[in-house]
Amino acid sequence: MTIEVVILAAGQGTRMRSKLPKVLHPLAGKPLLGYVLDAAHAVSADAVHVVVGHGSEAVRAAFAEQGVQWVEQREQKGTGHAVAQAIPQVNDDAAVLVLYGDVPLVSADTLKELLANCDDGNLGLLTVELDDPSGYGRIVRGNDERVTAIVEHKDASPSELEVREVNTGIMAVKASHLHRWLPALSADNAQGEYYLTDIVGMAVAEGVHIHVVQPDSHWEVQGVNDRRQLNGLERYYQQQQAQKLMAAGATLADSARIDVRGELEIGQDLFIDVNCVFEGRNRLGSEVRIGPNCLLINSTIGDGVEIKANSVLEDAVVDNDCVIGPFARLRPGTVLAAEAKIGNFVETKKANIGRGSKVNHLTYIGDSEIGDAVNIGAGTITCNYDGVNKFKTEIGDGTFIGSNTSLVAPVRIGARATVGAGSTVTSDVGDGELAVARGKQRNIGNWKRPEKNKHQDD
Repeated sequence: MTIEVVILAAGQGTRMRSKLPKVLHPLAGKPLLGYVLDAAHAVSADAVHVVVGHGSEAVRAAFAEQGVQWVEQREQKGTGHAVAQAIPQVNDDAAVLVLYGDVPLVSADTLKELLANCDDGNLGLLTVELDDPSGYGRIVRGNDERVTAIVEHKDASPSELEVREVNTGIMAVKASHLHRWLPALSADNAQGEYYLTDIVGMAVAEGVHIHVVQPDSHWEVQGVNDRRQLNGLERYYQQQQAQKLMAAGATLADSARIDVRGELEIGQDLFIDVNCVFEGRNRLGSEVRIGPNCLLINSTIGDGVEIKANSVLEDAVVDNDCVIGPFARLRPGTVLAAEAKIGNFVETKKANIGRGSKVNHLTYIGDSEIGDAVNIGAGTITCNYDGVNKFKTEIGDGTFIGSNTSLVAPVRIGARATVGAGSTVTSDVGDGELAVARGKQRNIGNWKRPEKNKHQDD
């Protein structure tokens, strides 16, 4: 069976109160429409058509590499009108799956079940039962419990408003049916729009069976109309991620205070404290401990690593048994060998730091190759940028760099060398050498400290 997906993403989303098109608002760091496209690919769609309108240029640009077919809906005349814009591009023998760009969490399993009977010419309809169905189209069933129609909320009678089973808008139907039914839609209703749901009545009139599927959770079909609903989806999604992490071997200090905005792969026996955020693709080894308020972006962390409070790691690779933080920042290109230590208020960038080396506090290491068992004192900086070009600093194994040292790149410090505290090093230092590069101290006797005039302001 050929499957083609039509995603409706043309709505303005006025209740979002935003210049950003609604389908581009992020859920866990990814645009809403991104989840729907993932669902389309998960059902092995042969083609994906996205109907855009408001902010179409921004939407197209955000998903330019997705290989979708874009369809413009210049006038907002309802869901039936929107699908009709895409149908000319759809093969006659295809099963058409209709999805919505602001309903991001529908599962692939639910959609596959919806498509299962479509090849027989049935119409697959996704419904859900809600405690409060206000605003949704009601599912009308006959005495035999078969679906006979969908009535929109504004057009429903008092008895129909009592129905709790509602339409989600998601359906699967043969393109050949749509070619007949869509031109027959009428806008004679309270909204003055062409409702896609009216094809259900047409299907019943032709004897087409309505195959109803319901999701495991109503969150699967929760749409986003305003920021309150977006926040509700975000919290549900994050709670699901937390449950998966705990099932995989992580202990969370508080499952309500962790955000996973991408992919997070973990080992066993981890501990993650409160308010930690994971963006992009991260991998954590076994027995990792992460303190509160940490941010990890696209980083790989080995076994037994401890990341202390308020640390930020981005595009970093950390080997086993390292200690990082608190208040450390590892910028892109940082690679730590096993047992290295990065202390408080240390920033690194594009730096390879060797096994067992220590950069304990108040230091900047950039564009550097640091050997094994190096000890770098507080206040050390690698002066790697002259305002135009970047230059490299190399430090050999076993070297000691004294506190408050400036290493002016390009410069190489040999193995087992020592650099005295307060030095500004501009030339290479050989293996085993001591480098002292600072002005000679002068002590001046009988020096009178300046004093304020008693009439001066403090």
